[in-house]
Amino acid sequence: MKNTLLLFLFLIAATIANAATVDTVSIYSNKMQRAVKTVVIRPSSYNDNKRFPVLYLLHGAFGSYSNWISKVPHIQQLADQYQMMIVCPDGGNTSWYFDSPIDPTYQFETFVGTEVPQYIDANYKTIADRKGRAITGLSMGGHGGIFLGFRHADRFSACGSMSGALHVTVITQGYGVELRLGDTAVNRKYWHDWSALNVIDQYPKDSLDIIIDCGTEDKVLAMNKAMHEKMIKLKIPHDYTERPGEHNWKYWENSIDYQMLFFKKHFDKVLK
Repeated sequence: MKNTLLLFLFLIAATIANAATVDTVSIYSNKMQRAVKTVVIRPSSYNDNKRFPVLYLLHGAFGSYSNWISKVPHIQQLADQYQMMIVCPDGGNTSWYFDSPIDPTYQFETFVGTEVPQYIDANYKTIADRKGRAITGLSMGGHGGIFLGFRHADRFSACGSMSGALHVTVITQGYGVELRLGDTAVNRKYWHDWSALNVIDQYPKDSLDIIIDCGTEDKVLAMNKAMHEKMIKLKIPHDYTERPGEHNWKYWENSIDYQMLFFKKHFDKVLK
């Protein structure tokens, strides 16, 4: 009995010793003139003499930087399994990861697309190159993953979306897009050009590995089908999957497993 207890305690201690480390940091945004909280997950091997690729993982509308780690804590194990860092920046209540033309306090394209990676590279042992960075997210964050991935392909080499609300042109009320982009007539160009479904019209000079998935019972499925079909038409290589599921954490808890594997394979390929 005593030996069994000692073994049990040893296994617990070994598990803790080999667990990923979760930090919450405040990153100052020069663009917004304020600090914004961000979760940083480091794999257990972080103290080894090597540098790590980084997955930037975005939350959805009405969410926050802590959503992923609190709702899907096994992402810590995924960070260990795939030997990558995971960074979850706060994207505001309903930023849609835009630099709002009407609200200077919501400049999240610059924050997430530029300022956060600069801070992470300066303060952590990362592979400070686009080949070592990928970005994805859920719902609004899925929009952000594609939007920022394409518009900042000089900084990210892969991007993705889980249950992405990918066509903000038609989301005119209830989800804060109007608070970021303003009047649909006066700012028509923003409403059109900044929808992820239209952002892909301008394919970047740097190639991207892209993964998109959505639940078959999800209310945004039609947007994802439209994105998939348009990418086929534009001959943009991508991985597209529909699985049973709704617009909820049960789906995203499963989806992140597949996306992390995709990005692991991507990093293995481009970082040879």
